[in-house]
Formats: sequence, C-alpha cells, structure tokens
Amino acid sequence: MSTARRSYPPFDPQCRACPRLARFLDSVRIAQPRYHAAPVPAFGAKRPRLLIVGLAPGMHGANRTGRPFTGDHAGVLLYRTLHRYGYASAAQSLDATDALQLSGCRVTNAVKCLPPQNRPENREIVECNRYLAAEVGEVRPAGAILALGAIAHRATLLAFSLRASAFPFAHGARHALPLGRVLFDSYHCSRYNTQTKRLTEAMFVSVFDAIADHLDRARARV
Repeated sequence: MSTARRSYPPFDPQCRACPRLARFLDSVRIAQPRYHAAPVPAFGAKRPRLLIVGLAPGMHGANRTGRPFTGDHAGVLLYRTLHRYGYASAAQSLDATDALQLSGCRVTNAVKCLPPQNRPENREIVECNRYLAAEVGEVRPAGAILALGAIAHRATLLAFSLRASAFPFAHGARHALPLGRVLFDSYHCSRYNTQTKRLTEAMFVSVFDAIADHLDRARARV
C-alpha cells in the first residue's frame, strides 16, 4: 500500500485547473463581491493527529468566509464537537478572521472550490486530489482521518492510492491505512443530515469517542 508521503505541488490559492469550477467561481465573485469565492485552504495544525475531510466549500459558508466549515450550518456540530474533545479553542467558527485555533487537528475538503449545486464531478475530485494527498501525508503515524461522507471517504482512499471497493463507506466504520493510521467514516454534518436525524449528535460523538480511543492507544504504545 502507498503511504502518500510523496512530493506534491503546494496548495494554489489561485488554482483554475477545473474549468467548470473556475467559471462558476467567476460568476459567484460578480454576484457576491465580498465573498472569498476562491479555492479554500485547509485550516489547523500542519502535522495533525486528526485530519477531517469534508466534501467541498458551501456557497454561504467556506466559500464566503475562506475557512472550511465556517459561516453556515455545516460547521455547527463539527466545531462544537472539536471543542468538546480539546481540538478547538472555541465551540464556534464564525469567520476566518476570528481567534479560533485548532490543536492537533486540521480541517480540509476533498474539493477546494465551490461546485455548482454542491456536486463536484469525478474529474474535479481527481484533479484536486493532489492537494488532499499532500495533506493526508502530513498526518502523524498512527493518526486518524475522519471522512465526512462517502465522497470524502473515496477521495481519501484515492489520496493513498487505495481501491475504494476494498474499503466500503459506512457511518461508524474504521479502516486501517498505511503507517498505522486509521480512516474513520461519518455521515456528513450537513443541515439536511442533522435536521432529518440521519446524523444525530450522539452518533457523531460516538465516532469521536472511537477516534479518541485509537489515538490514546497509539500514544500508549510510544
């Protein structure tokens, strides 16, 4: 299995490699000139114990603020839970200019640009995967990666050059990765999932409990 610890180009905040996404962001900047409306960089520790991978920036969330899961409903449960487990200095992420800090954790997306209707095409996921591959490669040995949703799950496996068919997505599932890392799966903490109770806070917390147990055991072995 590949470890993803290879040389990748650094994140490009001006990336226009995906023509459909670049054109869409051009139109968003015209309609919303105060929005970030550009590729959204990851946020948090450079060498994290826990990397959280979402789908893509939301129109009025990360695409507006320039920080993953910030400024809309999608980040409410996420940052509250990160604060509960000691990864975040506050329970809310309101804007990229606030004082929030992450410790031992990094938050990113499989696709760094806002896609139309929040649906990236497969070729866009593949094109953007070089950035995610660099990020998963920075996760500490025996660390954890949390995929929020099936697309983030598949993109993470692609970043490790692993076949998705060998690692089926399921809420609460865990999968062994190179260097003792573990991939944990959760339903995405979107407004739709939380309001319909497809994902409850108890379900989300149970995944973080499993992550904490893994990381505690990993530290005990050092």
